[in-house]
Amino acid sequence: MEIFETLVETLIKKRYHIASAESCTAGLFCARIADIPGASEALAYGFVVYSEEAKCSVLGVDPRTIAEYGVVSEPTAKEMVLGAAERANADVAVSFTGYAGPAWNLTDPVGRVCFGFFYKGTVRTETVEFGDIGRNVVREKSAEHAARRVLELLEDDTCS
Repeated sequence: MEIFETLVETLIKKRYHIASAESCTAGLFCARIADIPGASEALAYGFVVYSEEAKCSVLGVDPRTIAEYGVVSEPTAKEMVLGAAERANADVAVSFTGYAGPAWNLTDPVGRVCFGFFYKGTVRTETVEFGDIGRNVVREKSAEHAARRVLELLEDDTCS
């Protein structure tokens, strides 16, 4: 929880608002932020977009992106985070799309999560292979990973 306390304090200090676009984490990242007193000063929106249809209709992900790259891909994570940032008018945004498990698709590994990070008009994406460590452990590790990455982006801010 300490990482989320630090994240909320940093967002409040910088007067930034964060939004999330969550699929495999199903709102866990936002919930962890909301656990922190004062989070309402930092949390703008949380979009839970579990289905492909929700990703497209709520966040504006292009169905062709999903068809070409897959729902769990960095291009999809990029479009998700851009959609969240735009719709929430947020300073910072993060997206999650992945396979938490159990295994149902033999072509992609359980524990793969693609992230998108929006900050200062720039998007970064990355993929993390957490492994088949259990559905809820993947979700928790994903939320914590994103909090750390967002903090790294904010700490690199030379215009604070």
